Amino acid sequence: MALILSVLEQGLIYGVMALGVYITYKILDFPDLTVDGSFPMGAAIAAVMITDEVSPFLTLAASFLAGTAAGILTGIIHVKLKVRDLLSGIIMMTALYTVNLRITGKANVPLYNKATIFENNWTERFLKGALEPFGTLLVIAVIVVLLKYLLDWYLSTRSGYLLRAVGDNDTLVTSMGVDRGIIKIIGLAIANGLVALSGCLFAQQQRFFDISMGTGTVVIGLASVIIGTSLLKKAALLRVTSSVVIGSVLYKACVALALRYMKVINLQSKDLKLVTSLLFLLILIAAQERKKKVKNNA
Repeated sequence: MALILSVLEQGLIYGVMALGVYITYKILDFPDLTVDGSFPMGAAIAAVMITDEVSPFLTLAASFLAGTAAGILTGIIHVKLKVRDLLSGIIMMTALYTVNLRITGKANVPLYNKATIFENNWTERFLKGALEPFGTLLVIAVIVVLLKYLLDWYLSTRSGYLLRAVGDNDTLVTSMGVDRGIIKIIGLAIANGLVALSGCLFAQQQRFFDISMGTGTVVIGLASVIIGTSLLKKAALLRVTSSVVIGSVLYKACVALALRYMKVINLQSKDLKLVTSLLFLLILIAAQERKKKVKNNA
């Protein structure tokens, strides 16, 4: 039961990050490596604010706003300074490493015995008895569902349609008299805001911040998006955003199973990154094979 709860909790938290990666990877077709810096930035802000006895609920807004700022800067570097998309993300990811250290002042910040959005007076009052073991999961689920529907609403607005059009046909957007660069910046801002918010949730769930916790974030996000959009493509009742969140949970489940049975092939916990990269490679190969079968059948 503990393993299942852990997979669901972390899967949903990373699902928020995957929604951000979905915007950059699927909608904007922008290989944004900023997420490897904005994820720990959200965690860093949460750690500092909670350590200073600030309400943990305020950390959600602060982390999201900080993430949007990082996304805006990435967009400005790409759009205004004409730097290639991949390099823009690398520049911001590198810069954010130092920014995160500046925010916290050190590489690791524990949050033990501190109130979080999962453990506070409110949750202790309302999540008692049989619900207590599922308190963290319920709080995460409420936040993820709310964010998912907010994103669905935004994508159905005029600004959301323009965002999707920039990825599909930016010439059409330009012909409408809309600055496609501004739309890209907006998309990157929203994406990195969600990623930073995910980092904020992760730090509070794990009760610590570590400067290296963002390493490989983009891989997890891409794997979640690919799994969700590939496996659940024919699920007519599910929106793409729902598929991405489910894909994140499935990815975390695969990693958890791999970790559990690593000892069978003499692997240790320090080999986690290797396992993660191999799992992502398998997912990419499976996705490519699925596309080939669809094309052949067509």
